[in-house]
Amino acid sequence: MILKKIGGFGILLFIVLGVIYFFLPNYAQKAFLHLTADIDDYKIFENRTIAASNPKTWGESTLYNQYEMGQTYKEELERYETTAFLIVKDTALYYEKYFLGYNENEISNSFSAAKSIVSLLIGIAIEEGKIKSVFQPVGDFVESFREGEKSKILIKDVLTMSSGIRWDEAYLSPFSKTTNAYYGDDLKKLISELEVDNNPAEEFAYKSINTQVLAEVLESATGQSISDYATNRLWRKIGAETDALWSLDKEGGMEKAFCCFNSTARDFARIGQLVLNKGKWDEEQVVPSEYIEMATQPAQLMNAKETVPHYGYQWWILDYKGRQIPYARGILGQYIFVLEDKTAVVVRLGKSRSKFYTDQHPNDVYTYVEVAYELLK
Repeated sequence: MILKKIGGFGILLFIVLGVIYFFLPNYAQKAFLHLTADIDDYKIFENRTIAASNPKTWGESTLYNQYEMGQTYKEELERYETTAFLIVKDTALYYEKYFLGYNENEISNSFSAAKSIVSLLIGIAIEEGKIKSVFQPVGDFVESFREGEKSKILIKDVLTMSSGIRWDEAYLSPFSKTTNAYYGDDLKKLISELEVDNNPAEEFAYKSINTQVLAEVLESATGQSISDYATNRLWRKIGAETDALWSLDKEGGMEKAFCCFNSTARDFARIGQLVLNKGKWDEEQVVPSEYIEMATQPAQLMNAKETVPHYGYQWWILDYKGRQIPYARGILGQYIFVLEDKTAVVVRLGKSRSKFYTDQHPNDVYTYVEVAYELLK
């Protein structure tokens, strides 16, 4: 009798949950179905290709994989489910290891490291005259920003995460706006409905929607999708070896610019190398050097007294033993570090990162930088 009651309760619960699921918005249904974001989520989304039509393979250093990583460091990499750890020094592969079945040809999600790529595209568009400067109003490109408080927001404000836009940057809630942006199918509608909480250029507040606004600025300014613009103005110019994929909100839709640029560790390293080169690749200035300099130094908010020590134009800045290290960062431990003093780039990809922070940086960031400096001695 008791077993029958338990069985009946289980069936009733299943029915109730099914009814609730049926009435959830589409993005929340997807969130419940997939539970958490994954580095291979490009397989569940529509994508647009960033074609690698001019591949140039990295050369190998004479010291390629000659140095052994210490056991403590190996355990740290394993702890956070690292899939790739790579160092390029003096434009050659210096160290390269893959884990958990991934290899040099495997693409995976950048998550928020994509924000740093979008920043580079903004710099290119400025150089081409598509955008006048970072001080141009967003409203010149995005219709919903032309009136009211949003009309005060400049491109620099969204670049520096100081727009004052109201946004719920919650990753675990299936009902947050960030979840809607990730699993939903209408990013432009989300942008058009945005409101503001604070005046721009007063306070740093990390919100992914800022980068999505930048993507709409780029679309309007260039007349192209950001994937097509990145293909012709960035990816082909830096000799990427593998086609990248940028996940979309729907078929033929808009790129999830705040995340979801899918590539290999070797090609992510090219982004870091471009920044290390101050925007230059071979003999061509792909991104203005002045823009790279501003993007990778602490942001000065126009209406604030102090700089933001840990953030520039969509690039994080790590103060490591007195060194200022710009880096791109994704929520599951996707990192591209630029070590100027070592003329090196470090890429770490994986499935998780530390939940604890020091000075706005996940604690595992310090581990990977320490590993790199140890290997580069």
